[in-house]
Amino acid sequence: MQPASRRLKQIATLVLAATLTSQAQNLPWATQIAAAPDADTLPQDRGADGLWQTLRKLQTWASLMMIVAHPDDEDGGMLTLESRGAGARVAMLTLTRGEGGQNAMSSETYDALGLIRTNELLRADEYSGTEQYWTRVADYGFSKTMEEAFQQWGHDRVLYDVVRAIRINRPLVLTSVFTGNVTDGHGHHQVAGEMAQEAFKAAGDPHVFPDQIAEGLRPWTPLKVYARVPSFSIRGEGPNKRMFDYATGKSFPLHLRDYVNGQWMDDVPDASVEIPEGAFDPVLGLSYLQMAREGWALQKSQNGGGNPPLPGPFNVAYHRYGSRVPASEHESSFFDGIDVSLMGIASLAHGDAPFLKDGLRAIQAAVTQALYSYVPSDPSRILPALHDGYLRTKQLVHDVDASSLNADDKANIDHELQIKLAQFNTALAEALGLQMNALVTPNLQSDQNPFFGSAAQMTFLHATPGMDFHVRLHVTSAQPWTPGGDLRLARTWLVTPDGENWPVEREEGPLSSSASEADILFKVHVPRNASVTKPYFSRPSIEQPYYNIDDKRWLNRPLAPYPVEGWAEFDYRGVPVRVGQVVQTVHWEHGTGAVYQPLVVLPQISVGFETGAGVIPLEEKSFPLHVTLTNEQQDAADGELHLDLPPDWTAEPGVQKFHLQANDSVTVTFMVHPAHLTSDASYTIKAIAQSGNAQFSESVQPVGYPGLRPYDYYHSATYRARAVDVKVAPGLKVGYIMGTGDEVPRALEQIGVQPHLLTRDEVLYGDLGQYNAIVLGIRTYAARPELATATLRLLEYVKNGGTMIVQYNGLEFDHNYGPFPYTLGSMQEKVVDENSAVAILDPDHPLLTWPNHITQADFDGWVEERGHDFMQSWDPRYAALLETHDPGQDPQKGGLLYARYGKGVYIYVAYALYRQMAEGVPGAYRIFANMVSTGKTTRKN
Repeated sequence: MQPASRRLKQIATLVLAATLTSQAQNLPWATQIAAAPDADTLPQDRGADGLWQTLRKLQTWASLMMIVAHPDDEDGGMLTLESRGAGARVAMLTLTRGEGGQNAMSSETYDALGLIRTNELLRADEYSGTEQYWTRVADYGFSKTMEEAFQQWGHDRVLYDVVRAIRINRPLVLTSVFTGNVTDGHGHHQVAGEMAQEAFKAAGDPHVFPDQIAEGLRPWTPLKVYARVPSFSIRGEGPNKRMFDYATGKSFPLHLRDYVNGQWMDDVPDASVEIPEGAFDPVLGLSYLQMAREGWALQKSQNGGGNPPLPGPFNVAYHRYGSRVPASEHESSFFDGIDVSLMGIASLAHGDAPFLKDGLRAIQAAVTQALYSYVPSDPSRILPALHDGYLRTKQLVHDVDASSLNADDKANIDHELQIKLAQFNTALAEALGLQMNALVTPNLQSDQNPFFGSAAQMTFLHATPGMDFHVRLHVTSAQPWTPGGDLRLARTWLVTPDGENWPVEREEGPLSSSASEADILFKVHVPRNASVTKPYFSRPSIEQPYYNIDDKRWLNRPLAPYPVEGWAEFDYRGVPVRVGQVVQTVHWEHGTGAVYQPLVVLPQISVGFETGAGVIPLEEKSFPLHVTLTNEQQDAADGELHLDLPPDWTAEPGVQKFHLQANDSVTVTFMVHPAHLTSDASYTIKAIAQSGNAQFSESVQPVGYPGLRPYDYYHSATYRARAVDVKVAPGLKVGYIMGTGDEVPRALEQIGVQPHLLTRDEVLYGDLGQYNAIVLGIRTYAARPELATATLRLLEYVKNGGTMIVQYNGLEFDHNYGPFPYTLGSMQEKVVDENSAVAILDPDHPLLTWPNHITQADFDGWVEERGHDFMQSWDPRYAALLETHDPGQDPQKGGLLYARYGKGVYIYVAYALYRQMAEGVPGAYRIFANMVSTGKTTRKN
């Protein structure tokens, strides 16, 4: 019989091999020893503090999943407490990526905005210690009812993805911020609340979505489900209690649906447990709520930056809707009644399994020894206990596999033990001080500075198919490694995409090596067939309220993985300990310094129009189209560019030759000559670049702002042109004050208006009187603080005969900046049904009759919404020109207000014209043409 130590080492090798292939299995990502996506982790996750939190996780198998609708919906304080405070494995399933929201940081909208908010939430998750999942449904804009949301998404489509995420992650407890009732407000919120309760019942049923079982997933039955107790939405006392629906601004008798038990509740749900999110954690140096809010503040596109709370008590109440274990009426935690110690894993076995309890008892003893022996200044003291616990866990994996337990029991137990193996690996790496930096490197020499030590070199930002580059793995440890000692560097390697066969060649020997440092070089070739780094999901248009899944391997994941990872494996007394990192590029930003970013693969050439849609006035005989070509390669590129046009259309030039240096970009202008334009007809134009033997017709659009990981938005180089009967006053000079970003200035150019973007100094000190109209972009009062100072100048401009057009603004605008009083109101009224009827209240008003006669037809074909931030009340000197409302909503007349002030005109427009113009909706252009032409009308009259 083999000695026990040799047998444990053999088992360790087998388990390691299994773990290396786990990416192909449907395991939660927390069960894997994963490559870090960033060069740096949060300070709280480094050194002694990080190791202590890992030890917290080793002593429990508690797990929880929260289900919400959008990025920033999460109860981050609760997630942080459970993950960082209690050591639970915490996950969050977010239904949408927030595509339909507003963007307070940049001009991206829809799917490009969804990528920004995806990466923002991943940043926030780092603070709460949360593993992130998504479904395929898209945020199609503000939804007032759950019925509308299900109509758009399909009930089973949502439930399918929710159940799948639960079966992958296998949490003991489900929670939600939402209950599935009108107290949640947003219809998407209500869906998230209902899904948490429905999935609690459905995920464990093998007859629900059996294709998932055939795929390799197994049913999983959570033991409890909770939702946050609605508080601010409940008003009144006793039998007069009512629930407020902020989505509709209406109140209803208190009547809440319990989906688990299939019954109605006519009172506020009891608080089954209160979560002390304001509790101070000495390891973090913050309360759990403060830690979470630091992350939440990074979701800047939604909130523009947060306001972390001051320290102090803060409790959040949750109601338990279902439990499969005995539970008291009032609990101390979500896990009351569940044995979440390591011994509790034995409950996954049906029948008596003494070997399982003995094995778990031995693992728990090793973890307890590590906890009691831990000294922050000398983490090496706990290495023997971690080493022993790691090997005992592997032994138990082997014993479970060899046992007579049924297949489901084996799989459930193995799932939890694999998580413990990953956590032991992390603890050992932290206690040994193992670090590995995977860096693109332009030189074959290590950059050693006598004053600053080893440094990363500046590199290119992305790779392209067909190129070669070098990767440097810089490996260090706090403990010295020697050939015959306890610790040695066993091997290093790169991981590249499955099935693409990237040639990777290790250069001869490490560049430098010591008892605790080594640099290893690899030469990498990106094959011609390499996939580019792009989302695994897409949709043909924003009208489809869910994504198509282009690569089913990554369904429920945040994004497809970055292409190259660097790995190092150490051997610590027979235990393999691995550390990995996504390969990073390095570039310099003034004021920030060196910036690390994951390496991405881009196509050799990016081709794209300035905008994806627009209009052609019927009388136009020709119009310009601008196509931007970018050579993403590190070498020069030659080729030809042409337009694929509708029949009988022509373009000058017919073909445009190009020569682009590395990373160079050029914008080519084609003068397009249309034929046989028909009012409201749509025409499609495609740009195609030929370089070598390859054609390119896709645009790569960087999205976001500094501080986010790179993940580009891809879209076809296609332009949708709409022929429209639109007229605009001749000779207009328009000034535009850009807010958070929109496409209106570019859209105005399509109808012959060349707006000038006003700078801060021009707003405050320039000659405003030279402009026929001054247009304020969306959310300008939030993005342009000089506007509050310039209020009197702008009103004086109107008084002297100018036209001022203010597009929708938030509460920052609710300070009577107009010529007469108004109230925007805290409800910020919105009309979300883009097909809601629009009544023209004054058909003969000049704004609606010249130069274009506005009719009901101008409100056909709109996308996402009618508008939001409608005025709530206003001085009678404002004329309300339109009215619209959603079903059941009070009439909304505050969407287009017109006031004569002195010799000029002041207009507030909350209708989402900016969204419509970006999609080529004819009526939006006609309405905007009338608004900017108003100055000519008033002077004529």
